[in-house]
Amino acid sequence: MGNNKGFTIIEIIVAISILAGLLLLAAPLLISLFQNPKQELAAMDSIDRARIAASNFTNEIRNATTGSDGSYPLKIASESEIIFYSNFGSVAPLVNRIRYFFSEGTLYKGIIVPSGNPLAYDPSSEGVGTVISGLEIAPTFSYYDGDYNGSTASLAQPVSVTQIKFVKINLPVPKKTTAQSTDTFLVSAGGSVRALKDNLGN
Repeated sequence: MGNNKGFTIIEIIVAISILAGLLLLAAPLLISLFQNPKQELAAMDSIDRARIAASNFTNEIRNATTGSDGSYPLKIASESEIIFYSNFGSVAPLVNRIRYFFSEGTLYKGIIVPSGNPLAYDPSSEGVGTVISGLEIAPTFSYYDGDYNGSTASLAQPVSVTQIKFVKINLPVPKKTTAQSTDTFLVSAGGSVRALKDNLGN
């Protein structure tokens, strides 16, 4: 009597079941291997963009000065919005009005170039652009007086703009190294308003 070679239907079903189980177990690992590098790169890109935004803000606030219409260098100083006048990036002798504000996960910057005779700032002419998006926590602005030494507590809100000598921007950027990650990376930078500083350095 000859030997019957090959697999029975039951053996094939068992083998397929085992293979399917292994694939199900391996799938999350495979997905993670392919997704994590992209998420890591995306997180690094967000942090880089936040650093650039913070650096630009620092340059602008350091160069805050009297507006072309005679306005005080700082106009509004709240935790989520700041309006000031700065000649950084403007066409001399004009001084731009700059506004940073947060709305629905995005930090925006608005710029008004003065016009007319005498020069004035028309709110309807404000050009608004996105600074950084994808923020899950609102960025904040911190304000300090002339006694700021790097560790001094910020001024309590509401802040009188005439007290302010140093301004800091704080950007909590989502790391998103994994789809479930809720970690953030805080990018902070600031500078003294040179037109107003007394005993401050940079």
